[in-house]
Amino acid sequence: MATRETATSTTAHTEAPGGHAKGPFPPFDPNVFAPQLIWLALTFGALYLLMSRIALPRIESILEARRARIANDLDDASSMQGKAQAAGAAYEKTLADAKAIAQATAQATRDKLAADSAAKRKMLEDQLNAKLADAERSIAGTKAQAMSHVGEIATATAARIVSHITGKPADTAKIAAAIAATKT
Repeated sequence: MATRETATSTTAHTEAPGGHAKGPFPPFDPNVFAPQLIWLALTFGALYLLMSRIALPRIESILEARRARIANDLDDASSMQGKAQAAGAAYEKTLADAKAIAQATAQATRDKLAADSAAKRKMLEDQLNAKLADAERSIAGTKAQAMSHVGEIATATAARIVSHITGKPADTAKIAAAIAATKT
């Protein structure tokens, strides 16, 4: 027996004193429910106090800071959107003003060019009308001069025709009188 006692004393103590523990698993043992419930209540209370006094206020402050930052970002975005819309409206107004100025300038240039063109055309028409009047006066003078010689030419031509047909010289005074009688 002494060898047996030596063998047990050298082995690891994994068993409960007095041999194998018999009975239910300790948390399910009805004999230890009361102390377990007391420890459960104490642990729950301590965790509740720890969470409500330390952890949850920190989380709440973090969430509040996030909410505030998001609200500020949204406000900033809203104000920037308003500024962008105002800048867009100002740009559109400036663009419309620039278009109006450009159109007015183009119209003024067209009107000036049309007036210059009309003035040049009027001047050229006046010059051409003056040249035409001079040409008509020159033609009328030449015509009058030519008409003044028509009687002489007609008399000379008729005298030649008569002398050619008859073979005798024609009387130019009689031919001139006959031509003068036909004019009146």
